[in-house]
Amino acid sequence: MEDYRPSRFGALPLVVKNILIINVIFFLATFVFSGRFDIDLNDYLGLHYFRADNFKPHQFITYMFMHSMQDFSHILFNMIGVYMFGSVLEEQWGSKRFLIFYLVTGVGAALCQLAVMYFKVEPILSEFATEIGRQVDYGTINALELQRETFLNSFTMVGASGALFGLLLAFGMLFPNTRIYLYFFVPIKAKYFVILYGLLELFSGVSNASGDNVAHFAHLGGMLFGFVMIMMWKKRKNFY
Repeated sequence: MEDYRPSRFGALPLVVKNILIINVIFFLATFVFSGRFDIDLNDYLGLHYFRADNFKPHQFITYMFMHSMQDFSHILFNMIGVYMFGSVLEEQWGSKRFLIFYLVTGVGAALCQLAVMYFKVEPILSEFATEIGRQVDYGTINALELQRETFLNSFTMVGASGALFGLLLAFGMLFPNTRIYLYFFVPIKAKYFVILYGLLELFSGVSNASGDNVAHFAHLGGMLFGFVMIMMWKKRKNFY
């Protein structure tokens, strides 16, 4: 059984290194644009619900390079994860395959989260539509439509977590018996770590605790799309 030790930053493969750099640049740019121009880049580059005015197709890609301004640990732990697991996967697969895997799992994570949101958001939109249909006063109708758009635009997803969970699953499938040091002290085999984390995300997503703004189903979506891709590669016998 082997212990996993990540590479030094200077020795990182090309795609992982650039993912880290781009995320840091975007994170710093978010503060600069907010402070100097009063522009929230997350409104333009974070992923919005597909029926919101602020939604744009490019957000399926750009959202995974954006992070919360209010929580530094958000980008910190995501980048540590990409650094730890992404480097060994890129060295194993090569840069092209790794980049495809990273982007596909990131987009897949977004699609899964939007699918879950659909069942939460659409009933509320139906209530808005019913109430608007009952009104005859244009002032009230305009106010309700404004509330509706504000409600839709309030959902913004940012972060590399979806793609990271795809990397985590891939690492567990390629190196199932490699020991990962949980919180840097507790050793656990990669396959058990993946299973444990996946079950935790499923429980958190289903329980839907009050005040929890983590996109748990995006994490699970990243793992799901990662699993499908890996099984396809295995079927073609070009997994490695």
